[in-house]
Amino acid sequence: MPLRIVLDVRHIKDFGVGTYIRNLLIALSSVDFENHYLLTVLPNEVHELAGLGANFEPVVYDRQDSEPLDHILFPLFLRKLAPDLVHMPLNQIPFLMPKPYVVTIHDLSSLLFGERSGMRENLRLYGFRRGLLRADRVIAVSEATRRDVEHMLGIPRGRIRQVYSAPDPKFLDHHPPATAGDAGPDAWEMEKRRLLERYQINYPFLLYSGRIRPHKNIPRLVEAFAVLRGELEQHPVYKDLRLIIIGDEISRHPEVRRTVIQTRMEHCVRFLGFVPFDTLRVFYTAASAFIFPSLYEGFGLPPLEAMASGTPVVASNASSLSEAVAEAAMIINPENVFDIARGMREVLLDDTLRARLIQSGLEQVKQFNWRRTATEVLAVYNEVAAGKSNANSSIPAPERGK
Repeated sequence: MPLRIVLDVRHIKDFGVGTYIRNLLIALSSVDFENHYLLTVLPNEVHELAGLGANFEPVVYDRQDSEPLDHILFPLFLRKLAPDLVHMPLNQIPFLMPKPYVVTIHDLSSLLFGERSGMRENLRLYGFRRGLLRADRVIAVSEATRRDVEHMLGIPRGRIRQVYSAPDPKFLDHHPPATAGDAGPDAWEMEKRRLLERYQINYPFLLYSGRIRPHKNIPRLVEAFAVLRGELEQHPVYKDLRLIIIGDEISRHPEVRRTVIQTRMEHCVRFLGFVPFDTLRVFYTAASAFIFPSLYEGFGLPPLEAMASGTPVVASNASSLSEAVAEAAMIINPENVFDIARGMREVLLDDTLRARLIQSGLEQVKQFNWRRTATEVLAVYNEVAAGKSNANSSIPAPERGK
C-alpha cells in the first residue's frame, strides 16, 4: 500500500541544505512512482517544486520554522495531513512533532563551534538532542557525522543510517546555461568570459565557496594566501594572484575583516557574497584551484562541486572530508598556515600534480550520485513504515560503502 510521506521543504532555497532538498526531491521523483509525497512549502516558493512527478503534491504552510509558535502549529498542521511518516531534512524539530519521523543531520557544527553557555543556548541544545532521540531514524550524511551523532548525542546506533549526499548534477554539465543563448560549440567559453568581465576579473584566482563560520577557518586561509602572494610576487603567471570568497558578506564577520587588514591583502581578497548558481559554476571552472581549509565538515559538498567542474582542490584532513575527497585532493593541515600555503603553491606550480588532481577529482565525484541517495533514503522510509523502529534498538546499522 502506498505511503503518505510528508517532506518539509521550507528550506529549499537555503544555501547548502537547499541543495540537499532540491536534489533529493528530483531523485525521489525518478525512483518512486508509488508513494504519495506531501511537500510542506512556503507560499512564495511553490514554483520551486515544478516538474516533479504526479505523486508529489505541494502543501502550502505559511510559517517559518524559526517562529516559536511553529513548535505547536506545525505539528497540528501535520496531523491534519495524516501522514504515515514525516521527513525533516534538517534538525529543526518542533517540540510536539508527531511520530513517526525521520531527520537528516548534515553536521554538528552548532554543537562544536556554537555558544557554550546561556539559557537560550541550553534550551536550543536540549531541543536539538530531544528531536533526534525521538526520531524513528536519523540519516547522517557521512560516516564521520554518524559517529558524532552516536557518540556526542547518545543516539542508538541501530537508529542511525548513513546515506551520502552528492553534488548537484548541474556541476557535471560543462555546457552553457540556457540563458547563454545559442552560440555554437564555444558558447560555454564565451559565457565564462562575459561573466568574468562583468565582475572585472582579468587575473588568476584561488576560490573558496561556502559560509563564513568559525570552523570554516577563513582567517587562516587569508594568512596562508598572504604567505603565498609573497612567494609568488615575481612569478610570470601568478604574481597578480587573487583570492575570491563566495558565500557570505565580509561585513558580517569582523574577525575576517581584521585578518585581511592585518595581512595587507585588501586589494587581493574579494568577497562576492552569494551569487546565482550559473555564476558559481563559472567561478568554479575559472579558478586556478579551489581551497577548502575547514576545521570540521559534516560531509563537504563544495570540494566535490569543484572537482565536478574540473578544478584541482586543496582540502583539509578534518572530519568527513577524507570520505568526500579521498585521494583526489591536495591534503593540508588546516591548523598550520604554512602548510595551507604549501598545498596551494604545489597545486599551482606542479603541472603534473594539477593534471592528476583534476582527473582523479572527476573520478571521485562519480562515487556520489543522487539516484543512489534517493534509493537509500526510500529504504529508510520503508524501514520506518514497516514498524521496525525501536527506541532501544541494538540492531547494528548496515555496512555502507561508497
